[in-house]
Amino acid sequence: MSRRRDSPAAMTSPRAFNSLMIEFLLLLSVVTLVSAQRSTSRWQTLSVNQRWNRDLCSDLRLENSTDINLVFENKRQTYLVNGVPTQGWFSVDFTFNDLVSSVVYTQGVYSRSNKFDGNLFPIQTVENVTALKPLGTWLNVQHDAFFTQHNLSMRKYILALSRKVIINYISSPELAFLGSIAARVNTNVTKLVFRFLEPDDFEPLTNQTYGSLSKNLTFIKTFASGILIPKDYIWPVDPTSYLQSHTSVVLDAHKAGLEVFASEFYNDVPFSFNYSYDPVSEYLSFIDNGDFSVDGVLSDFPITPSAAIVCFSHIGKNASKRSNVLVISKNGASGDYPGCTDKAYQNAILDGADVIDCPVQMSKDGIPFCLGSINLIDSTTVAQSPYSNLSEIIPELSGGSGIYTFSLTWNQIQTLTPAIASPYAKYELSRNPKFRNDGKFLSLSDFLALAKNTSSLSGVLISIENAFYLIEKQKLPVTDAVLEALSKAGQIATEVMIQSTNSSVLMKFKEKSNFKRVYKVDENIRDALDATIKDIKTFADSVVISKSSVYPDNALFLTGVTNVVPRLSSAGLAVYVETFSNEFVSQAWDFFSDANVEVNSYVMGANVSGVITDFPRTSARYKKNRCLNLGNSTPPYMASVQPGSLMQLITRENLPPAEAPNPVLTENDVTESPLPSVPARVPSSSPGGGTTQAAPPGAPNRQPKIAACFFLTNLAILLTVFLLL
Repeated sequence: MSRRRDSPAAMTSPRAFNSLMIEFLLLLSVVTLVSAQRSTSRWQTLSVNQRWNRDLCSDLRLENSTDINLVFENKRQTYLVNGVPTQGWFSVDFTFNDLVSSVVYTQGVYSRSNKFDGNLFPIQTVENVTALKPLGTWLNVQHDAFFTQHNLSMRKYILALSRKVIINYISSPELAFLGSIAARVNTNVTKLVFRFLEPDDFEPLTNQTYGSLSKNLTFIKTFASGILIPKDYIWPVDPTSYLQSHTSVVLDAHKAGLEVFASEFYNDVPFSFNYSYDPVSEYLSFIDNGDFSVDGVLSDFPITPSAAIVCFSHIGKNASKRSNVLVISKNGASGDYPGCTDKAYQNAILDGADVIDCPVQMSKDGIPFCLGSINLIDSTTVAQSPYSNLSEIIPELSGGSGIYTFSLTWNQIQTLTPAIASPYAKYELSRNPKFRNDGKFLSLSDFLALAKNTSSLSGVLISIENAFYLIEKQKLPVTDAVLEALSKAGQIATEVMIQSTNSSVLMKFKEKSNFKRVYKVDENIRDALDATIKDIKTFADSVVISKSSVYPDNALFLTGVTNVVPRLSSAGLAVYVETFSNEFVSQAWDFFSDANVEVNSYVMGANVSGVITDFPRTSARYKKNRCLNLGNSTPPYMASVQPGSLMQLITRENLPPAEAPNPVLTENDVTESPLPSVPARVPSSSPGGGTTQAAPPGAPNRQPKIAACFFLTNLAILLTVFLLL
């Protein structure tokens, strides 16, 4: 799957209240109410034009959510807005006919896809939206003072509208406006809500900052029944993006008789590192924290708070699991701590992982240990250590230079500082920087001892890669080292799984042990031949495939679903899928920037046997949510996405270019010659490895696998040379 989104700068730019799909743009954001009914209200921000028609746009400047700047290029104006000169295209300069006949909605948030702009959705009125008969309607009047200066009365319109349609909530950051309608609306039907802006912004009527007004909530209660408040008023965040202690504003508001609605929730904007890029975790901190709960949230992605409130809230730590899908860690909890460290494994266990993994690497002195990459540069600060001079180029292992595990002894490796992975650094999305260098590395023996003493685990997964190179070039028999460590560990109550992209590795374990064997397909596939599946069954009990081998995508839009999972499953093979990350840029647009939606779609929609994830807490919590196993009663926000449904909404001229289909997995892709049998090398003082490239593998496997035994070939050459002398 491609992981490219728009520019990193766009991701950190200010957001208008827009959503991913144009349909959501029409309705803007949605307020999800935390109540027994758990209802959802449609949120609409009003603008006013010359003829007093009210159209729905998310910003006073229409170019932020429409194409008006392209249609009326010469109509840009500058006005004072709350005392600040503001340049743009304003509704007061156009009639409604101007807008509805010529202007359409566009995506105004540049980190979100603009592929839906081609649908040419016209400007909508409040009446258009209420005709859809939503569960509730919420009108936001953001700039009444500005429109009053232009002889346009929002008050008159609202009062007239309230006689025609039911308005459940009216919000505004202007006290004068709310006060002007307080006595004229039926408060049994319509609730007035005071909207707080940034703490240092000034409220026009009182000339007080919104921060100071938040300390005088009894005054707010005199004209409003609720407050709409940015989430940072409730859970402040320090300059390094970590949560501080929550304030008392929610408790104070409830004491004053006010409802509290929290705003500024976006799945695709980085939020506090405490939430590990999991938007459900963020919502739960506002509704299920043991101290208070807000009464509603304003969100661009209503699917997420709806699920958080109904399915994930108030689930105890000891709640039973409602799904048998395995949660397998990826280098431990490597989304929160440096991968394969004691901290990563301990937290994966605490987070509820069923299986923890150890990608085995070999040290210079033949010690097997856990590390996500054979190149130490990928997961340590070795490049800034005294061992930086050991950098070398080994084409068989990587495209560039590296400092490899077999160049250092285990004692030397233990002195290195771990470094947390940053797979999405180009999007300026870093992982838990406060703990980016925490933890220590574990030998395979230490890893097995940890698992042996942890009753909550159902298994361990030991991954072996680069076996041919380690045996043939470095004289490090990694498979024998793993077998020896397992033998020394003694009886392990949990299931032991051996994973490799090399069938020859798995064949060796089949010959020498009864461990479960996992074959990893390290390319995206669209199918597998019957003969291939039959071949895999001879050496593996389960298969690991990529997410795109289940739901292929084009430009991060799902295009459909393959038959790979059902075909492998019908052959009796468990199917595990990788890698599930919480960062929204790792997910297809169809999942609404929510890792929980993605996991649900693979579990409920594709029936996978397990998920491999660097954020095991998210998937482990998913298994306990109360919306599983409900059959036809499953709420719509917990239904699996329909692959290709978003793609169908893109007009032909905006479709991404077609891509070649993924290949079919054939027998040649999995068949390999046996591993060579080479005694371990004698440790030397010189660094291991070299820059000489090994001969290409003899097996026709398309993946970078183990080849036929070159040791015997080289021996034959030496004997021939000797006989010719």
